[in-house]
Amino acid sequence: MRLPSKFVIVVTAAAAVLLLSASYIFHLDHLIRSRFDGKRWLLPAVIYARPLEIYPGLQLSSAQLVHELQLADYRREKQVISPGGYNQQGDTVKLFSRDFHFADGLQAAEPVTVKFSRGAITSLSRTDNGQSLSLVRLDPARIGSFHPRSHEDRIVLTRDELPDLLIKTLLAVEDQNFYSHSGFSLRGIFRALLANIRAGETVQGGSTLTQQLVKNFFLNNQRSLRRKINEAIMALLLEFHYSKDEILTAYVNEIFMGQDGSRAVHGFGLAARFYFRRDPADLDTGQIAVLVGMVKGPSYYNPLKNPKRCLKRRNLVLRLMREQGIIDEPNLQRAINTPIKIAARSTSGFNRFPAFLDLVRRRLRRDYRKEDLTTDGLTIITTLDPQAQLEVEARLKGTISRLEKHRRVKNIEGAVVVSRRENGEILAVAGGRDPIQNGFNRALDAHRSIGSLIKPVIYLTALENGYTLVDLIEDRELTIDDGKNGKWQPENFDKKTHGPVPLYQALAQSYNLATVKLGLDLGLKKIKQTYRRLGGNDNLQLYPSMLLGAIDMSPLEVSRLYQTLAAGGFLVPQRAIDTVLSADHKVLSRFSLSVEQRVDSEPVYLLNTALQEAVRQGTGKSLAAYVADSCKVAGKTGTSNDLRDSWFAGFTGDMLCVVWLGRDDNKPTGLTGATGALQVWGEIIAGLQVKPLDLPPPPDIKWAWFDPDTLELSTRFARSRIKLPFIAGTVQPGQPERPGADRTPIKGFFDRIFGWFD
Repeated sequence: MRLPSKFVIVVTAAAAVLLLSASYIFHLDHLIRSRFDGKRWLLPAVIYARPLEIYPGLQLSSAQLVHELQLADYRREKQVISPGGYNQQGDTVKLFSRDFHFADGLQAAEPVTVKFSRGAITSLSRTDNGQSLSLVRLDPARIGSFHPRSHEDRIVLTRDELPDLLIKTLLAVEDQNFYSHSGFSLRGIFRALLANIRAGETVQGGSTLTQQLVKNFFLNNQRSLRRKINEAIMALLLEFHYSKDEILTAYVNEIFMGQDGSRAVHGFGLAARFYFRRDPADLDTGQIAVLVGMVKGPSYYNPLKNPKRCLKRRNLVLRLMREQGIIDEPNLQRAINTPIKIAARSTSGFNRFPAFLDLVRRRLRRDYRKEDLTTDGLTIITTLDPQAQLEVEARLKGTISRLEKHRRVKNIEGAVVVSRRENGEILAVAGGRDPIQNGFNRALDAHRSIGSLIKPVIYLTALENGYTLVDLIEDRELTIDDGKNGKWQPENFDKKTHGPVPLYQALAQSYNLATVKLGLDLGLKKIKQTYRRLGGNDNLQLYPSMLLGAIDMSPLEVSRLYQTLAAGGFLVPQRAIDTVLSADHKVLSRFSLSVEQRVDSEPVYLLNTALQEAVRQGTGKSLAAYVADSCKVAGKTGTSNDLRDSWFAGFTGDMLCVVWLGRDDNKPTGLTGATGALQVWGEIIAGLQVKPLDLPPPPDIKWAWFDPDTLELSTRFARSRIKLPFIAGTVQPGQPERPGADRTPIKGFFDRIFGWFD
C-alpha cells in the first residue's frame, strides 16, 4: 500500500524537526555539562597587603590602628561581637579579628582589647576573658585581585558557608518551590503574579532560581522568545544533571549584585563585603533583606545610589520573611526600625593600588613557576604597607600641585618607590600623580636620565681604590674628546670652578667637574663594574657623559641601586611578595633569591657618611625643612640636562625612598632635584614614622677631627672642624697624592692619634 505523498512529507518534516531539536538540545546539554563539570569559575588570585602585627611596646597610636582596621574593611560598631568589627573609646580599641590562613597555618578570629598611651601600645588582652596577649597578627587588607574575566570578581562560598537565614529569605522571595520543581514552574509564575497583584508591586519573581542562574551563567538579558525557550530547556537540563544544593550554591555565587566602579560585583559573598564589610555569616536580618531585595534590580535598589528605594524594598522583604515564619514579630520590628548603614569606602576594592599591583604581577612571573600560577584561588600576601602607600599617594599628588602653582608649570608627573632599608621589602609604589589611574606605570617603565644620582657609584669606586674622604679632587674646566661625539665640555651647575676640593665635599656639593676628573682618573670600566655590582643592568654605555648621569633608569631600577648602598654593600633582592598560597592554603615555593655582599663594608660606610653630609650641608640641606637633623638622612639629589628630570634618593634608619618628577613629553620642568623631588621626599618621610640612620661602623673604621680648610688633623675644640671616618691604616689625610703613588701606610703612631680623637 502506497502512503499518500503529503503524509510522507509531514512525517519526514516532523522527523527532521525532532532530529534538529534533539541535536540542539544535545548542544545545550553539552554546553551546560562542560561548564559545570569543570571549573565553574576561574577564581581570582586575591592580593593582600602585609599583615599588621601588634604587641605591647609597639610605636602605634590608636588613630593609626583604627586607620589600619578601616583599610582592612573593618566596620565600627557600638558592641563588637562578631569578626570584622571594632570600636574606639579614647585610648582603648576593641576589635574582633577575622579568620585568615597564613603560611604557618590558620590564624583564628579572636576578640582583642588594645590599650594605648603616648603613641604606643601598652597592653593587649582577649576581650572575652581578659587573658594577656603578647602578639596579635591581624588579617591583612585586601587590595585587589587578578581575574581572567575583565572587571569581574567574586568571593566563592561553599554550601556549608551559606547562612540558613540567607537561604530561607532568598527562596521565600525568589522561588518558594525551589526544592519541588524541575527547573521550570508554571505554578510559581501564577503564584508570583497573584502575590505581586496583592502587594501592588513586584515582591516575588516568576522565574525559578534555576532559570535565573541559566540567564546569568549562560545567556544574557536580551528579551526574546528564543532566549526564554533556551532558558527553559537549559533549566530542565541543569536540574537533570545536578543536585538542588549545587544549583543553589552556584546561584548564590553567580548572581549580579551591583557595580563597584569598573568592577562587577558578583555573588552574595563579595556583596556582603562590598556593602557592609561583613562576611555573609556575620550579616544581620536587615542586611540579608537588603541583599536579597537587590536581586530584583541591583542598580535600581542600590543602597548607595538609591537609599530610599532600597529601604522600601528591604522592608517589603522583611514583612515577607515574617509572613513565611522566617523571623518573629520582635525581630521584624527591630530590623524595620534599624536604618541601613552602608560601609564607607575610600577606594575601589577592585584595584586599590594599581602601580603596586602591576609590580606584583611582574614579580609573580619572574619568581614563580608558570604552572603554579595557573592554579585557581591563589592567596598572595604582599609587602605593601597600606598607610605608607596612602601617604605616598597623597604627598606626591599634593606636592606636585603646589609646585605647579608656584612655578607656573603644568603636566608634571612623578613616581615613588619606598622600601625597607635592610631587607628590601617594597612598602609603596606610586606610578603617577593620580593613584587610581591604571595606565603607564612610571615607577617601573619611565626610563629617564638620572643626573647626579650616578655620582655615589663613582665616589664609591674611588673609596674602594685607595681614596679617602679628604683627598683633594681638582674641580676645574676640562675638555674631553670622546672619539665619537666630538668634544665635550662639562660645567658645574653654578657655572663656576672651585679648585682643589676634598672628596667628601665634591660629592656633597655635587660638583660636576671634580666628578668627571675623578671618574676619568679611575677609568670608566671600573665605574661600570661598580655599577653592576650594586645591581645596575648591563646597558651602561662607556661614554664620559655617563659620569654626569647620562643614563636612563626607572625609579625602581634606581631604588635597586641605592638599596645595595643602604644595606651596607649587600645586594638585597627587593621583594613585593611575601607569600603565595594555593587554594588549599599550601605555600608555593619561589625561585631562590639570595643576599650577597657586593661591596666591602668599610668603603660603603665612608660613602654613606658622605651622603649624610650631602643632606646636612650639601645639595640636600633644604631637607631640614621637613626632617629633623636627628634623623641623619643619607641622600643624593639628581637633575638632568635642561631641568627635565628631578630626582631624590635617600634613606633613613629603616626606609629607602626614591622620587622622580618630570613631564611625559620630556620638556623642562624648571625643577632641580632639590626644588622638586626632594620636597616630595621630605613630605613623605615627614608623614611616616621613621627611625634615625645610625650607621654601625665596621671594626676597621676610625674617626678624627679635621680642619676643613687645611684638611690637617684638628681637635674637637677647634673653632672650625669636621669629624670624618677613615679606614684604619690609610695614609695621613691631607696629602694630595693620588692612588698609584708611593703611599706607605703609617701604622702604630697614626692609629694611636685616631684613637685619641675617636
